[in-house]
Amino acid sequence: MRLAAPAKVLLQRFAFLFLILAAFGIMLLSKSETIVVEKVSTVVVDVFAPIMDVLSRPAAAANDAVKTVRGLADLRDENIRLARENERLLVWQEAARRLASQNQALQSLLDFKPSPNSQSIATRVIADSGGAFVRSIVVNAGDRDGVRKGQAAVSGAGLAGRVTTAGYRSARILLITDINSRVPVLIESSRDRAILSGDNSGMPRLTFLPANASIKAGDRVITSGHGGVFPPGLQIGQVVPSGDGVMRVKPNVSFDQLEFVRLVDFAAVSPIVPQGEPAVPPKNAASR
Repeated sequence: MRLAAPAKVLLQRFAFLFLILAAFGIMLLSKSETIVVEKVSTVVVDVFAPIMDVLSRPAAAANDAVKTVRGLADLRDENIRLARENERLLVWQEAARRLASQNQALQSLLDFKPSPNSQSIATRVIADSGGAFVRSIVVNAGDRDGVRKGQAAVSGAGLAGRVTTAGYRSARILLITDINSRVPVLIESSRDRAILSGDNSGMPRLTFLPANASIKAGDRVITSGHGGVFPPGLQIGQVVPSGDGVMRVKPNVSFDQLEFVRLVDFAAVSPIVPQGEPAVPPKNAASR
């Protein structure tokens, strides 16, 4: 104990000097014995390499687990984002399809070019076959839009019908296939006149044909302009043969796919009467 106290005091006083001398000695040893130091370092690394490998595996596994969890979280967020984006794209796709269909239907109206003296309005079909009529449609335009009773309803393919009633916001159109429809027509090739009479079927009949009428299948049928309701020259359809001996007309207008119609007011257009023939006064019975 007597020797330990002075030695402890001496060690405390000269510890810093001893450390400096030791470091200096190690530096000299590393400079003089480089090969020995490298060998010792290599041996130490070889000894501790398996231990470090074993110790590093749990850390690597934990790191991979953390990355996997983060990846799953990112995938979940990405899946939610893609699902929402897919919903938005489906909505836009449906809107694009609807607009494309409407655009195609509206473009078909451009095939019909009304007279410069006539007034017209394009409207949408909102209902089919209701009320007292069997073959009729309802459109979303009425008195406030200038729709009047008796106006012709046409599409790009030809005549569809005429307005029978007009409300403030809507109007009902009697189709040419309805049993109450009567349209004065003309066979384009033979110039024979007749009345197109609807019978609630898909193909109305040709009635009041002349006895010597020369009509064959495929002849085009147009409005004659008599009666003052429709102007002459509106396309209606083609003559088709029937098994009951009655001449029928297949309309150009596809009523099952009718989405838009143009309501045309031909009141300002005078019917064209062939030269040398007397004008025919309006007949209510021919255009009921």
